[in-house]
Amino acid sequence: MAAIGAGGLNPLGADNQGSVLLKSFLSRRDVQVVAVCDVDAPHRDRARRFVEEHYGKSAPEGSFKGCAACRDFREVLRRPDIDAVSIALPDHWHAIPVILAAEARKDIYAEKPLALTVPEGRAMVEAVQKNRIVFQTGSQLRSVPYMRRGCELVRNGRIGKLHTIRAVFHISPAIGPQPEMPVPAGFDYDFWLGPAPRAPYTEKRCHFNWRWIQDYSGGQVTDHGAHYCDLAQWGHGTELTGPVEVEGRGSFPREGLFNVATAYHIEWTYADGVKLIGDEKGRDLVCITFEGTKGWIYIGSELDAEPKSLLESKIGPEEFHLPDVNDHHGNFLDCIRTRKSPLAPIEEAHRSAAICHIGNIAMKLGRKLKWDPAAERFSGDEEANRLLSRPMRSPYTLKEMS
Repeated sequence: MAAIGAGGLNPLGADNQGSVLLKSFLSRRDVQVVAVCDVDAPHRDRARRFVEEHYGKSAPEGSFKGCAACRDFREVLRRPDIDAVSIALPDHWHAIPVILAAEARKDIYAEKPLALTVPEGRAMVEAVQKNRIVFQTGSQLRSVPYMRRGCELVRNGRIGKLHTIRAVFHISPAIGPQPEMPVPAGFDYDFWLGPAPRAPYTEKRCHFNWRWIQDYSGGQVTDHGAHYCDLAQWGHGTELTGPVEVEGRGSFPREGLFNVATAYHIEWTYADGVKLIGDEKGRDLVCITFEGTKGWIYIGSELDAEPKSLLESKIGPEEFHLPDVNDHHGNFLDCIRTRKSPLAPIEEAHRSAAICHIGNIAMKLGRKLKWDPAAERFSGDEEANRLLSRPMRSPYTLKEMS
């Protein structure tokens, strides 16, 4: 395996998601990590150090020097000895590496939200399916037993007829204008920008904070939203489709570096009349509640229900069961061997992310929009359709990089 995007820390000094993935795969005896890749030299050096120290503990000579470290992920994809990659990059850098990895026949574990835009997500789906590779999305809430059980209770009618799903995604921060700064030594900032528009370097534009800037992300609506819209789809049984209508309102900063929505209220409506409501305030910072004619199921820091007796309800062998997977990374490795579909396949990840993207678009336009989940277009609204995609900075395209 190779890790693309690894070795960094978050603002609290803890491992970022790329480092978390690297350490998880390192801990497994059926995996050999042979390369790490990052555009920031200190990050990739830290990642290589993780690998060499880990394998050095069991090496006869007490040290290990068999991990390559590179800046450009294409070096990893050209290696015939690499079977799979983990990809943990900013959202604007999801599509190109996934498509190129799929074409190189590498199996992929990649982080959510699937893509920066709906068309990019669809292109990723097509590349993965065409090349028949295993793709596991980092929608690890699917592998949390009580969250899966909550969705199963809803799918089996324990709350009666489902009519409303309420999701909380937490809030995105705002910040004032930031000064231009010298690019740190060892950081390939132009490559970090990649397909995004050219912009002056400032520290808070990059590592971790990119998620608060629309050129690279969609804020918490796509970050936490990708998790909880995914659970909404799972509990509703709509993981291969989506809503047919969306409207929303949001507060966007008028100045400063961060420009994603800092407050929001979004309502998506499905063909069966079920409403998914996204808001920034709730019982937990992130959570979801399924409401039906006979009660409700709450999934947050715990599983809760009304009536409480639902929590003791047994789901019989003939009822609907979601896959019994409790190890998200292990499931990916199992599927590499068996070639079966993983717990969080790319088509379902794309559908969940698309919900978030059209929610952001509805907030920007401030009007109700009709959505066609089959065509993945807004009906009769070309202004909204133009917002579905983003131009890529030359020389980057979804298929090629010079």
